Amino acid sequence: MKILTGNDLASGDVTWWTGNGWSRHIEDATDVGDQGEAIARAEEGARRVNVPYVIEASLTADGPRPAHIKDRIRALGPTVRADLTLKPADPQAGSWVI
Repeated sequence: MKILTGNDLASGDVTWWTGNGWSRHIEDATDVGDQGEAIARAEEGARRVNVPYVIEASLTADGPRPAHIKDRIRALGPTVRADLTLKPADPQAGSWVI
């Protein structure tokens, strides 16, 4: 199975082609077969999605599962954790910005 993914222009969120539009849920993704590249060009040209590309996937009971680990991680959604963000420079420690 081949599915189409890209990023929402307004938010940057990962999106998946549903056959009728884009969804933020990979469970909604549909097989694009040999039409994936044509759909990607049309959707990017219409400015509905940014940098769309076709990926290999397998259909599971839970929906499509991307073949490549990078795309499986993208499918999980945002990975930003507040506890891992950089803290502002500490003036007491001698940190400063030029």
